[in-house]
Amino acid sequence: MSEIEKGTDRLYQDLARNLTEELASGAYPVGARLPAERELAVKYGVSRPTVREAIIALEVQGLLEVRVGSGAYVRRLPGSEDLPGFNVSAFELTEARLLFEGEAAALAATQVTDEELAEIERLVDAIAQENNDPRGSEKADRAFHLAIAKATRNGAIHDAIERLWDLRASSPEAALLHEKARTANIKPVVDEHSAILQALRSRDPVAARQAMRGHLSQVIDSLLFATEERQIEEARRAAQAKRDRYSRATA
Repeated sequence: MSEIEKGTDRLYQDLARNLTEELASGAYPVGARLPAERELAVKYGVSRPTVREAIIALEVQGLLEVRVGSGAYVRRLPGSEDLPGFNVSAFELTEARLLFEGEAAALAATQVTDEELAEIERLVDAIAQENNDPRGSEKADRAFHLAIAKATRNGAIHDAIERLWDLRASSPEAALLHEKARTANIKPVVDEHSAILQALRSRDPVAARQAMRGHLSQVIDSLLFATEERQIEEARRAAQAKRDRYSRATA
């Protein structure tokens, strides 16, 4: 049975409180490595995204330090004043976007003009250009999604979706995980945006909803799998490439 009680709090908040209590009890001293995400997920009967959210919440507080390719380590032990403070997490945010933006895309497919389609197509190209720039931001990605929201002809929908995008930067938990994803070289997928554009161009609300929901489901997966396993594998490939290059240079 899960050690986390299913109450009104979000699961990751319950888990963060449990972990804080374990840290305070001395279960993990300063410098100790926490069990892997999979182990914590099994122990507490929750999903890996829930574990990720809880760890990030404690990382934001300075209790944990997450080291690339290694895991989460205790940075300091909590004091009596260290009650977890929670903001919107990246997973919560993307789940909300999936619900709102999926329906917005469906409505936009019935309302979008040729001029708006041309602008959305331009933004797909801009996303590709940003992906090729190591210093590139995700401004075009944001503009793409807000252009679709605008095409619904519903100001409340546009404002709601704009607020969700604002939370990506203003919520410390969401901003931290998105920054980790960028560090792991996870970028907006052009083909997914192109599929949304094609559905809008066809004026097909069902296809537009499916394309948007499919895209944001992949975003959730990307946030989850910007993990130590992927980073370790990338590090191994980079190290092997260096060895191969050195071997060729000295042959």
